[in-house]
Amino acid sequence: MTRTEIKIGGFGGQGVILSGYIIGRAASIFDNKYSTMIQAFGPEARGSACSAQVIVSGEEIAYPYITAPEIMVLMSQEAYTKFSPELASGGVLITESELVVANNLRKDIKHYSIPATRIAEELGKRMVLNIVMMGFMTGITEFCTMKAVEQAVKVSVPKGTEELNLKAFKAGYEYAQKIKKPEAAEAVV
Repeated sequence: MTRTEIKIGGFGGQGVILSGYIIGRAASIFDNKYSTMIQAFGPEARGSACSAQVIVSGEEIAYPYITAPEIMVLMSQEAYTKFSPELASGGVLITESELVVANNLRKDIKHYSIPATRIAEELGKRMVLNIVMMGFMTGITEFCTMKAVEQAVKVSVPKGTEELNLKAFKAGYEYAQKIKKPEAAEAVV
């Protein structure tokens, strides 16, 4: 497996850092790979821009910083504006469709979007939108096995919320499977 660079962006309170943690945990503990994570956020606790940079590799990682992420998950317009130019040529851009207007898309990337906030609200708690996004990203990119990410979600979320978060993960993953079907090709921008 080659080195895969992943960047997740959004604003504080959306679970961006937890999402990066889940990706790293899925890769390193449950999928027999190596992983690093670096996080960045504004001085405010909630509402400020934040990001998580994760590297997943089949080999040891000597340099923990990303240079051009192949996968980018963006959950706010500010994150889209700030981070989308960094996406590698041929990369995969994943956005929350109701919070991000993906305009001026480059022709050299694949774009997928999901109404993760609405799905999370239908499950009963808007706060699981990041887990919906993790399920969607897993289904689209297959950076790790579905089982590995599912296990990482289960052990990473607060006690007592495991069932809800696993439902959110499954909803995102299933949405990705529908989009990946050939007849849904128009969903890819």
